[in-house]
Amino acid sequence: MNIAVFVSGNGSNLQALIDAEKKGGLSSGKIKLVVCDKSDAFALVRAKKHNIPVFVLTGDRHASREEYDKVIIEELDQKNIGLIVLAGFMRILSGHFVNKYANRILNIHPALLPAFKGANGIKDAYDAGVDVTGVTVHFVIEELDSGPIIFQEEVKIGKNESLEKLEEKIHKVEHKLYPKAVRMFVDGEMRS
Repeated sequence: MNIAVFVSGNGSNLQALIDAEKKGGLSSGKIKLVVCDKSDAFALVRAKKHNIPVFVLTGDRHASREEYDKVIIEELDQKNIGLIVLAGFMRILSGHFVNKYANRILNIHPALLPAFKGANGIKDAYDAGVDVTGVTVHFVIEELDSGPIIFQEEVKIGKNESLEKLEEKIHKVEHKLYPKAVRMFVDGEMRS
């Protein structure tokens, strides 16, 4: 199955997926495209290092989300993409896009949904003073961070723990859960 990974930043989840693929951990899944909305994202360096084609499309030239997404859809169709994996992609996809790829878009969120939705899940949980947060892998629907949950794993927040330490713990769990979810999807073991 051809996979596209959507990124905006550092790409540590992309790297975890690349590493898993190299070890056979994505089953027959192959990362065939990395889509990015920022031309200076370090994730692009990771993709190029592993000879994965990249498609960079900043939002500057497009009047609407729908117009932006139509350009991406054309690229995905050319690569015969069967699964879209959002790995820190910071743009909200249009309803048209989400419906076109219904049940074929996965996202990873650094909190236990439905708590702490949005772009700052780790910091929001930390600032709220909760004892436990975690990681959620879910299918994408039109409503932000609300699709059917595939996996959740708790991460305890230690007393006097720094935000940076919590981020490290969250990322470690993400890098374990996301390849597992992708492999299960590729193997037909789950559907939303």
